[in-house]
Amino acid sequence: MTSSSSSILLIALLVIPLVGAIVVAFLRDNDRLAKQTALGFSIVELAVAIASWAAYDPDGARLQQYFSVDWIPALGVHLSFGIDGIALVMIAVIGLLVPLVIGAGWTEKLPAERSAGGFLSLILLQQALTVGVFAATDVFLFYVLFEVMLIPMYFLIGNYGGARRQYAAVKFFLYSFLGGLIMLASAIGAYSMASDELGSGTFDWATLVRVVSDAPLENQIWIFLGFFLAFAVKAPLVPLHTWLPDAAAEAPIGVAVLLVGILDKVGTFGFLRYLLPMTPEASKTLAPLVLVMGVAGILYGALLATMQRDMKRFIAYVSIAHFGFIAVGIFAFSAQSEVGAVTYMLNHSIATGMLILVIGMVIVRGGSTLIADYGGMAKLTPVLAGFFLVAGLATLSLPGTNSFISEFLVLIGSYGNEPVYTILATVGMILAAMYVLWLYQRVFHGPVRGNALIDVAGGPGTVVAPEIGARKAILDLSGREKLVLAPLLALVVGIGFYPAPVLDVITPTVNSTLDAVGISDGGN
Repeated sequence: MTSSSSSILLIALLVIPLVGAIVVAFLRDNDRLAKQTALGFSIVELAVAIASWAAYDPDGARLQQYFSVDWIPALGVHLSFGIDGIALVMIAVIGLLVPLVIGAGWTEKLPAERSAGGFLSLILLQQALTVGVFAATDVFLFYVLFEVMLIPMYFLIGNYGGARRQYAAVKFFLYSFLGGLIMLASAIGAYSMASDELGSGTFDWATLVRVVSDAPLENQIWIFLGFFLAFAVKAPLVPLHTWLPDAAAEAPIGVAVLLVGILDKVGTFGFLRYLLPMTPEASKTLAPLVLVMGVAGILYGALLATMQRDMKRFIAYVSIAHFGFIAVGIFAFSAQSEVGAVTYMLNHSIATGMLILVIGMVIVRGGSTLIADYGGMAKLTPVLAGFFLVAGLATLSLPGTNSFISEFLVLIGSYGNEPVYTILATVGMILAAMYVLWLYQRVFHGPVRGNALIDVAGGPGTVVAPEIGARKAILDLSGREKLVLAPLLALVVGIGFYPAPVLDVITPTVNSTLDAVGISDGGN
């Protein structure tokens, strides 16, 4: 495929969900048509993402399908986009998750006076902006999209979330927005360095990598800190994580999938795209700080997950632990650990996205997010229990699931350079087995109990709540729900047994990043 043809694919990836958002926004009075239209646009986007993957050459230039037009010439700002192997896998996974989120929420009841058209237009707008963040190759453009993509998520949580949705939405927005402002200060500092070095300022990523990476360590550290704070909030790393449990708990299930499965990855993506190549010496100097935060996140997230009473907050703390693994993999500076970290980003999106969707299906049947309100659901919904178990096993990185290869590469790659941090991180693996199996046992085994599920009566799939004398049918997965979960199940098993296609795409970009840091052999 020619360069211009491949550029068209990236342009389409940016434009399709944006156009879809505009079209669906005008269908506020027809929920069914809005859902059908949004699903159609999301499926087309997925098809283009698959074509973009097929057109990508792992052995080619780092940035491919590239295009650029002037935006603010006086400041050297361009609308420049291109993808590398890391951006490609994240764009592909968001292309997969959006139609699944739309399909999972097909019969979901929205708050009064809220339309499906408004909700789904925000979902598609979120997709367009997130693709733009992963593909941006102009640092100022990246900053703008980094901040603007907060807006649809703010409204998705604030307008469609739970009882404390406004608090969660404002907290999410303020944390990320303030982090972005600090990143802007570092971006301006890098621009000034380029102006002093070249005679004119620029925000071009490749140029800034060349200029800033040659700067003295003291200057690099200031640039590093500004970008790092923004990315550490977004990731999120402990202690900058406190917005995530509230946002995940209050967000609708589909929105939680995109928030935890995709948006958070912008932080770890930023480590790889911006921090390491642009500030290599500062990254190596301050790596112990990040490793401490990563290990703290692994242990803290795992311990807090075991204490949760709410299933959605449980997922948030599990993800905090997983992001700790990703941070350790990135800042251990070995080829294996870096590849493991990137595959962890992808596989976390798949496994956790599946687990959140399954939890959403449990909540629809039980009417509660509290773990104590459930028990014995495997008797009523054996297929749902099976999907839940697979998603849980993938979350704890059981061999044969997609997450295993990620965690294995992170640990084996990190041990040679950072044995102490790696040993501490392995404790998180033990805790993961405890908290995932604990959740599964509480929800699906034992007697049928709780506020909605008290006792099996009236035949299979029917429960009775004695306090109100009412019967409620608890049905197993519908055909639509199985169709939504099937692609994720296939990826959990497929990547688990044959990860080569993913590793082949990721590895050259990781090697390019390590070369920029001055670690060509994956060692110290």
